[in-house]
Amino acid sequence: MERPTRERSEEQAEQEQSSEETQHCPECDSTNIVTDQGERLCEDCGLVLDDDQIDRGPEWRAFNSSERDQKSRVGAPTTQTMHDKGLTTQIDWKNKDAYGRSLDSKKRNQMNRLRKWQERIRTKDAGERNLQFALSEMDRMASALGVPRSVREIASVLYRRALNEDLIRGRSIEGVATACLYAACRKEGIPRSLEEVTEVSRVGQKEIGRTYRYVAQELSLEMEPTDPKEYLPRFASDLDLSEEVIAKARELVDTSAEQGLLSGKSPSGFAAAAIYAASLLCNEKKTQREVADVANVTEVTIRNRYQEQIEAMGFET
Repeated sequence: MERPTRERSEEQAEQEQSSEETQHCPECDSTNIVTDQGERLCEDCGLVLDDDQIDRGPEWRAFNSSERDQKSRVGAPTTQTMHDKGLTTQIDWKNKDAYGRSLDSKKRNQMNRLRKWQERIRTKDAGERNLQFALSEMDRMASALGVPRSVREIASVLYRRALNEDLIRGRSIEGVATACLYAACRKEGIPRSLEEVTEVSRVGQKEIGRTYRYVAQELSLEMEPTDPKEYLPRFASDLDLSEEVIAKARELVDTSAEQGLLSGKSPSGFAAAAIYAASLLCNEKKTQREVADVANVTEVTIRNRYQEQIEAMGFET
């Protein structure tokens, strides 16, 4: 019995895809086949295997963002950072018609009323209003922390999962939103300490830590311990230190980790002490107060970790 056409087409597509993945160059038998500007070619010897590829991109060209916005005929992609995923209509605030001409007073009043009702009907119940508030709060904190867009997307997905699992009940929306943002930073390897997140949040550090542990446990988030080396480039940049200092600080952290000194220590404090010690060893001295202000730790923490790292390196203080 012959299989349906749809199944055959799907099977053919899979075979074509697998054949493309395992394709070899007939000239040098290399598997480094790349596609560049509609041509499939061998990256090793340069042989063109196929010069009639279908270009699935737009037919127009743009050389800056304004041209791209003018020529694009599609809307913005869907995003998890908005409660409606960006699929609802938004009425612009420019008060101009399609030809760029300003509206008269009667039309402006009409558009203001439409705009107001459009904002009201975007959220149909209290649950969506709470989700909208939580996502806007996360966006505000993410902007203050200077984290990339990918972290905001992951934080929004985590909050939606917590909402579906009914983890918000009995906890503040701000606390869960902050905990999800902190978890997203850790999953993406973006070094932001709990103290830094607390500074931009409207809830206390204890509540954030408690909610983070609860959310991570209930959602089965596999969190690896934060590596102190992730903090080094940011601290060195804020202190205007050279690459030599960063390399020396990495060496200090690696040597201390081999001797088991990282266990139970704050990653940001350990990184701050490594930066301080490396600046002294590289003759780019910074005071403990300067390093402490950048790392958001105390001078006592830097002194204690500094002593441990110097002893681990075999230097005498």
